[in-house]
Amino acid sequence: MFQLSEEHEAIRDMARDFARNEILPGAAARDAAHAFPEDLVGQLAELGLFGVFVPEAYGGSGLDVLSYVVALEEISYADAGVGVIMSVQNSLAGWPILAFGSEEQKQTHLRALATGEKIGCYALTEPAVGSDPASMRTKVAKDGDDYVLDGTKMWITNGPQADLCVTYGTSDPSQGHRAISAFIIEKEFDGYRVGKVEDKMGIACSGTSELVFEGCRIPSSHRLTEEGKGFKVAMATLDGGRIGIAAQSIGIAQRCLDLSVAHAKERETFGRPIAKHQAIQWKLADMRTKIEAARLLMYRAAALKDAGERGSAECSMAKLFASEAANWCAYEAVQIFGGYGYSREYEVERLYRDARITTLYEGTSEIQRLVIAKDTLS
Repeated sequence: MFQLSEEHEAIRDMARDFARNEILPGAAARDAAHAFPEDLVGQLAELGLFGVFVPEAYGGSGLDVLSYVVALEEISYADAGVGVIMSVQNSLAGWPILAFGSEEQKQTHLRALATGEKIGCYALTEPAVGSDPASMRTKVAKDGDDYVLDGTKMWITNGPQADLCVTYGTSDPSQGHRAISAFIIEKEFDGYRVGKVEDKMGIACSGTSELVFEGCRIPSSHRLTEEGKGFKVAMATLDGGRIGIAAQSIGIAQRCLDLSVAHAKERETFGRPIAKHQAIQWKLADMRTKIEAARLLMYRAAALKDAGERGSAECSMAKLFASEAANWCAYEAVQIFGGYGYSREYEVERLYRDARITTLYEGTSEIQRLVIAKDTLS
């Protein structure tokens, strides 16, 4: 049996208390207004949840990846939109700088992200390039001591609010992944602007937008690792990001189960609570089983990362199973609530919408299966 340590339980309990007391009460209002939670972002930073596994030397909490996913699950239980803001800050914006950045980049950019001084984002997907990032069309060219970036990225979580962006460009599209380089871009750079802001189905309090680079000038000091090594940065970063989406998914699924159990005990049909009906009991049993299995897959993937292993297949398994479990649990929660579940007055309606994105971003379920199959056949 997997048992969290006392330290991990303390992290979980701290995040749980904050999530249920401070985040959950305003979740419905933020969803309706599509309001970015600036006040909560500041509090998350103060609690050390924006740099959970970042060493204290760079302004972080100095904990491990398991601590990160344990905390992220609790935040996402209350509001998956707030959860994905935290996920991007840690996994997608912070981790590549921690893993591939220079000492100067860590002391400046990573510290700013870990302390919440700056909001980060990760820009990889393009209008015509989603699951095949090696085919990106955003161009980068050297110009003296600078680089010049031209192109458009889309579906960028935190895009409208970001102060700092980890992004990618190719010097020669015909060379595929070998010509891709990674960069840290600040919003003040000439040629950087926020494009279309998306009106999304779910996770509405998190901002999502295009980022447009038009002759965007980037100092050489902002290149992340060597030229032509950006694809390696991107793929390694997505592994960690997928664990974060697994945590988000499990948080959503657990909330679906808890609400369904409470409703099943209160709602009566045919003269007794629906929890007494075997049809409902089986739904609850299957929900709990899927959640427990997903959580263990997530813990294993996090443990591998903490051991210094990449664990691409394990990260994909966790993300695939957890995201599909979240969608299944949300579907069944709406079914258990019946007509009430279809009303925005009830929380499971929001959970149903929030869950849907989890099988799409940071690699679709189809891509996760390709990663797992490739590892299986190797």
